[in-house]
Amino acid sequence: MSVTYLTTQELSEKIKYDPRTIRQQLKDSVLLEGRHYIRPFGGRKILYLWETIEEDMVKMALNSVLIPLAKGGAIHG
Repeated sequence: MSVTYLTTQELSEKIKYDPRTIRQQLKDSVLLEGRHYIRPFGGRKILYLWETIEEDMVKMALNSVLIPLAKGGAIHG
C-alpha cells in the first residue's frame, strides 16, 4: 500500500482548512496520532497520512444524518 505523507500546510490545501484549525481543533480530536498522523523519528514534525484521512472523511460524510428543511435545505443531525 502506498502512503502519501503531508505536512500541515499541504493537508490544509487539500481539505481547505486553515493550518491553525488543523493544529488546534482537529489534531488529537478528529485526527488521531498513529492513525491519521505520525511523528517520524520521535521528533516534533508531524506528517499526516492522506489515504487514511480521505477514507475517514468519506465514511463520516456517508454516515451523517440529514434533516430536511421546509424550504428544501437540510441540516446535519
